[in-house]
Amino acid sequence: MQALLGLLKTMRPKQWTKNVLFVFPALFFDGQFFNTTPLLRVMGACGLLILMSGTVYIINDLVDIEKDKQHPRKKNRPLPSGQLPIRLAQAAAVIIPIVTLALAYALDTGLAAVLLIYLLIQIAYSFVLKNIVLLDVLTVTSGFVLRVLAGVVVIDVQNFSPWLYACSALLALFLAVGKRRQELVTLGEQALQTRPIFKHYNIALLDDMLRLVTTSTFLTYLLYTIEVDIGTFRGVQLSLLTVPFVLYGLFRYLYVIHVMGEGGAPDEVLLTDRSLQLAIVGWGITFLTLLYLLPQIGVGL
Repeated sequence: MQALLGLLKTMRPKQWTKNVLFVFPALFFDGQFFNTTPLLRVMGACGLLILMSGTVYIINDLVDIEKDKQHPRKKNRPLPSGQLPIRLAQAAAVIIPIVTLALAYALDTGLAAVLLIYLLIQIAYSFVLKNIVLLDVLTVTSGFVLRVLAGVVVIDVQNFSPWLYACSALLALFLAVGKRRQELVTLGEQALQTRPIFKHYNIALLDDMLRLVTTSTFLTYLLYTIEVDIGTFRGVQLSLLTVPFVLYGLFRYLYVIHVMGEGGAPDEVLLTDRSLQLAIVGWGITFLTLLYLLPQIGVGL
């Protein structure tokens, strides 16, 4: 039982929120969120992505087991601590993706292709790409774009703007760069022992990257709100009402990084920071109102 709990923990349940946030946008922004069949298909895609991403975490921990033993936090993970036997982890890393791909193929061939590409890229990351400066964070970003695509291919999308791919990619890159920065700050001299790629990074570079990505993320989302057609009021796009929530969310995350000294684990920030949660909820309620409620009563259309 302890070994199975260790396997589940290795699959990072706290990180599963990322799949929800990036798989469901196609359904939500296409106006199909309350349609039963598309909703069930996207839920299925999300569940399969959770299994596949969990497999990737198992592979990562198998590859990094010796380095993780030197990390102040990662040494307590099931594999480096010995809670999860290596052979069980290896078996799971083979069986889970095979079962996941078979289920994905049964649901949608496009989804199976997306999951296979995701798995291959992440395996390449685990063995090679995570050791190549800049490509490491860009590879992490590609995984989030593929999550968005997984939500697209399983439904008949009519109004999903390509700008949302750009927004999702830049948001993922924003989180990845922020995570790298905080890991470097937190680990200090131990950074190279736990992640050799840090020899190519410093705080100045990561801060410049963070500024660039933060600006690009906000401007891309702003352009999306101008381009998307979900109603106007006296010639002004109603979607602009969501912009303050996005701007606050970005500022809040920067505050978490630079003032609170956190951000090394974006999933934990998302689950614990109340201000950030309120910004996300406010953004979601506003967009829900604009997309689903106002058209029903004919306001702003």
